[in-house]
Amino acid sequence: MTTVKNTIPVYDISSLLDSKQIAREIIAEQFAPYLKVHPNLTVPHRHSFYHIVLFTKGKGYHTIDFEKFKVSPGQVYFMSPGQVHSWHFDGEVDGYVINFSANIFHNFLASEQYLEQFTFFRSIAHESVFTLSEQISSAAKKNIQGIIKELHNPAFSNIDMVRLYLLELFITVQRNISSNNATAAPQQNQLILYNFRKLVNSYFAEKHLPKEYAALLYITPNHLNALCKDLLGKPAGEVIRDRVLLEAKRLLVNDSLSIAQISLELNFADNSHFTKFFKKHTGLTPEQFRLAGNDKINGYAHRNKK
Repeated sequence: MTTVKNTIPVYDISSLLDSKQIAREIIAEQFAPYLKVHPNLTVPHRHSFYHIVLFTKGKGYHTIDFEKFKVSPGQVYFMSPGQVHSWHFDGEVDGYVINFSANIFHNFLASEQYLEQFTFFRSIAHESVFTLSEQISSAAKKNIQGIIKELHNPAFSNIDMVRLYLLELFITVQRNISSNNATAAPQQNQLILYNFRKLVNSYFAEKHLPKEYAALLYITPNHLNALCKDLLGKPAGEVIRDRVLLEAKRLLVNDSLSIAQISLELNFADNSHFTKFFKKHTGLTPEQFRLAGNDKINGYAHRNKK
């Protein structure tokens, strides 16, 4: 029997499309039927597209970039391309799912960075999961139901109506987030923090010191550190460290990469330095973390062969 090397799946939207849909860059469906068609999505995986789920029924939990969130009716989560995700449901679950490619807004919005203004699309797991109020949840369901209707009933400018429903959904949820944050920081500080995180996301493997990012932001390291402590409750160095750890975890769930390759990818001097860093902040060696993730994937595969 041939042993297949276990590599975390990466799903493209084209592999999940229903042939009956009129649009090729977006999927919107009721969640229970979608889950029955794609049961393999419960195993840890990545998407190359944006992904949203609004739960209306169910228990259990799901993980986004290795952070665990309890499932409850009214909860909505948003995911950006590249994040690692898995579901662990307890009994029946339902709601709505939307998958869409960023290309759906090309030639429609002047700014290619338009989606980045929404805080839930910045690849920060704990800032992308919310329990909506009954009023906001009802509005969100109407938006998603409108999208589903447009995608299955050909009519004039269907795709433009889908885009409008999507944007209304994003704006409604973002307004709800903002209104619930009574102690919102000044706009200028929020902008600096946003730009810092964006820079970290681009340069975390090569720039490890807060002063390097402070220079790019034209502020002092002390200012950057104080701002992070005030808005995030942790220093700038910890933000950088957490991003390196996240990437290490994402790479470790892929068996096709050796520990040495991952160490090199993240610019550690050698395997020993990488292992010490990872164990210090997670309590596990890279090998132990990888084994734990593979056990989940292999256990899922074994259950589905029965």
